[in-house]
Amino acid sequence: MGIMVIVAYRPLPGKEQQLLELTKRHLPVLRGEGLATDRPPYAMRAGDGTIVEVFEWKSKEALESAHRNAAVQEMWKHYQEACEYVPLSSLNECQGMFAGFEPIELPAN
Repeated sequence: MGIMVIVAYRPLPGKEQQLLELTKRHLPVLRGEGLATDRPPYAMRAGDGTIVEVFEWKSKEALESAHRNAAVQEMWKHYQEACEYVPLSSLNECQGMFAGFEPIELPAN
């Protein structure tokens, strides 16, 4: 059974475009490594520039194996250079009953 995740990436100063490009390539890399499902992903931007991504890992084992996968580790290294991971609760949009964000178009497949 898959695992749906929601993650928030706050760009480091001057790294907004790099983070956006990483987010567009993220799921194709995970799928290429056999770690993520074909369920459509979603990406959106908070008012402070934080990017929120929603996608599905194939399984708990797939998620765990990502921590030993060279391609994923390389990608995560670039994420560390471009952003910090933040809790969803730190976003102003998540303080109300309904959180609304600006949609980001992701590549098909």
